[in-house]
Amino acid sequence: MLRTRVLSAAILLPIVAVGVYLGGLWLFALMAAALSLAAWEFRGMMRKGGFRPEFPCLYLPLAALLVLAQGRWDAYLPLALTALFILTLSWQLLLPGRTTPTADWALALGMGLYLGWMGGHFLRIRALDNGLAWAAIALVTTWISDSGAYFVGTWLGRHKLAPRLSPKKTWEGIVGGWLTAEVAGVLLGRLVGLTVAQGLAIGLAVAVLAPFGDLSISMMKRQVGVKDSGNLIPGHGGMLDRLDSLLFVVPAIYYFATWFR
Repeated sequence: MLRTRVLSAAILLPIVAVGVYLGGLWLFALMAAALSLAAWEFRGMMRKGGFRPEFPCLYLPLAALLVLAQGRWDAYLPLALTALFILTLSWQLLLPGRTTPTADWALALGMGLYLGWMGGHFLRIRALDNGLAWAAIALVTTWISDSGAYFVGTWLGRHKLAPRLSPKKTWEGIVGGWLTAEVAGVLLGRLVGLTVAQGLAIGLAVAVLAPFGDLSISMMKRQVGVKDSGNLIPGHGGMLDRLDSLLFVVPAIYYFATWFR
């Protein structure tokens, strides 16, 4: 399992690194592809639970919010949200023979908004002054924290964190993730001139938010009785499994960056 995880990471990391480094439309294309795959996996998960979230209700919000983020058109967000609510509800009304139409609509719209809004912060953070460094801090600190939690939990884990949602997660692993996140935050914070205290704050944000992002998706998976969102990435699960922590962390780092900038 560990070898498979490492090999998959070795293939994915250069793709992510190139997309983040180039930024602009390259990063937009990468994020659109990754989030679209995550949405597809979510739809498949929900169908296993007896729900039928429809493509327009899921992908229209995702696409609209990503385009707004790429164009820095946040002033149009109220208009976009109004149109999305009207269009997706109207679409759901036109579908015959549905046993759970309200739940189907809410699940699709909710995940579309979630992926589009939270994922759009990848584009926003890269567009900042020194955005490449801030993006690297968010991504690398999260990955180091996740790795620290995984290895410490595998080695020393005894006390379960949330057995109902994620049976393998332990408090020992969480502490390992906290410690590695703090170290990474301090060291990587030097890229943008952060003080030690600010680096510790970055590490704390990652350490606290990453597990909640992970557990949020675990909650959805457990409700419909699946272990992973998909099998796209050997040893890691699906795309949604790889994005879950980052979808909580990157927006927080973006607002941290705008504040201290």
